[in-house]
Amino acid sequence: MVINMGPQHPSTHGVLRLVLEIDGEIVIRLYPEIGYLHTGIEKTCEAKFYQQVVPMTDRIDYLSPMHNNLCYCLAVEKLLELPIPEKAQWMRVLLSELTRLNSHLVWLGTHAMDIGALTVFLYTFREREDILRIFEHVAGQRMMTSYFRIGGLSMEAPLDFFDRVRKFIKTFPEKIDEYSNLLTGNPIFTGRLQNVGHLSAADAIALGVTGPPLRASGVDFDLRRDMPYSGYEKFQFDVPVSQRCDVWGRYLVRLEEMRQSVRIINQALDGMPEGPIKADAPKIVLPDREKMKTQMESLIHHFKIVTEGFTVPAGEVYQGIESSRGQMGYYVVSDGTPKPYRVHMRNPSFASLQALETMCKGRLLADVVAVIGSIDVVLGEIDR
Repeated sequence: MVINMGPQHPSTHGVLRLVLEIDGEIVIRLYPEIGYLHTGIEKTCEAKFYQQVVPMTDRIDYLSPMHNNLCYCLAVEKLLELPIPEKAQWMRVLLSELTRLNSHLVWLGTHAMDIGALTVFLYTFREREDILRIFEHVAGQRMMTSYFRIGGLSMEAPLDFFDRVRKFIKTFPEKIDEYSNLLTGNPIFTGRLQNVGHLSAADAIALGVTGPPLRASGVDFDLRRDMPYSGYEKFQFDVPVSQRCDVWGRYLVRLEEMRQSVRIINQALDGMPEGPIKADAPKIVLPDREKMKTQMESLIHHFKIVTEGFTVPAGEVYQGIESSRGQMGYYVVSDGTPKPYRVHMRNPSFASLQALETMCKGRLLADVVAVIGSIDVVLGEIDR
């Protein structure tokens, strides 16, 4: 029998349609059908000035918006050969790890709810609300922050920002233990996850899977450590790896990743350098507000950058980062004008989704829900 799962289905985590060929309760074949959320963001980027593209990137992976901001900004900064102040780099790391926590909390809550554990969803969204309030405090927006800009950050953090982050991060490890106590020893939860959705290391590599699903298949690879960016080489953290190759392994890896993000955030708070948060590039970066008030020349530069943009040397570049879901990459092509000739995103959900059939074939129909949750797909970055 051939049946449809979605595209309007809560456990597909977005408008994803799965065409399932089943024999009784056993999955014989599986076809992911995408395109129901197509936004055309990549094409729209070609009609925007470079700085105007930043708000577009927020909407690619709406659970990890700052990761998209960072990857795009790093790509353009590489084309410009623009050095970024150390404080801006450390702030980017701090906020990127808070973004990872935010995304993993949504994953854990919804994944547990898919399996039938409603309580954990309420707990994880309690902590996620604290993170979103921190984002709102520093950027003025809860989700679509657009806080990272080409050349640094959009503005200085409020005076009490670091105290608010410290207060949250001090108690958060206890919350992770709380989630683990509810789920890790739960016989129903473990029975639904263990030995389900097998994906070998060879298959994961061949199918382009990255991030937690790759590391849960025994492949020790993380761009933050192996190809560091934005100062990650200055931070000490472990890369969680599991040899289980199943949904349970992906659960354990992400749970430990949250603990490692706490380590990185604490290091960023303790070692935050002083200095500017924007590069010294008047023709590219908008001047500080105080400078704009006192210098007419700065006002003219501001007007010109906003209305005409800035030119980027002709060339092409690829920049990859480790987002919450895996390797996110931005390929940016410049033709020497104020607008990009091409912006293409390499998003981890799109690559990981093609491993779904490999993980589900021969399993029960009910296991499909658990496997989708273990990939942690976001359809916004698939249908871009």
